[in-house]
Amino acid sequence: MTKTYGSDAVVGTSSTINKSEVNFNPMSKEESLITRSGIVEIFRKGLVRADMIFHIVAGIFLLAAAAVIFYYAMLNILTPTKDSMIRLVNDVLLVLIILELLWTVLRFLKKQKFILGPFLAIGIIASVRRILLIEAQTSGMNQVPIGKLYEMGLSALVIITLMVAYYLSVKAQNMEQQD
Repeated sequence: MTKTYGSDAVVGTSSTINKSEVNFNPMSKEESLITRSGIVEIFRKGLVRADMIFHIVAGIFLLAAAAVIFYYAMLNILTPTKDSMIRLVNDVLLVLIILELLWTVLRFLKKQKFILGPFLAIGIIASVRRILLIEAQTSGMNQVPIGKLYEMGLSALVIITLMVAYYLSVKAQNMEQQD
């Protein structure tokens, strides 16, 4: 007349029950897994929503930054001098860079596939922008500082490297689409 729980015995019962036969957890293993996966799924959905919100806010900030820079670029047109035209070109190229970043955010929000091309385009535009800025700054000088020439050469090398990377990424995308 004992009830056995593992090595413990309870006196006064008419049958013996092993500890493995008794479930002390009010939920079964399947219910526990479902509950845990439900919590994980809720947490995952919350993180995805937070990520979307941050991307939307980043997109709004990028658009605002582009608008402000574009406004100042337009002010440069009102007073056309050599310096203001240099700033105009610089500002317009910076707006293009920001808009490329904005398109990347929009592609993410549309849940489109990640594309490397826009980032390479941003690098190319930034390097061209730097070369144009250096050229504009040194155009009035009788002798160009050697550091500026090195910087222009390095920017040109960056452009060539990024163009090769762009070519290879387009080629890889085409091969992927054929498969």
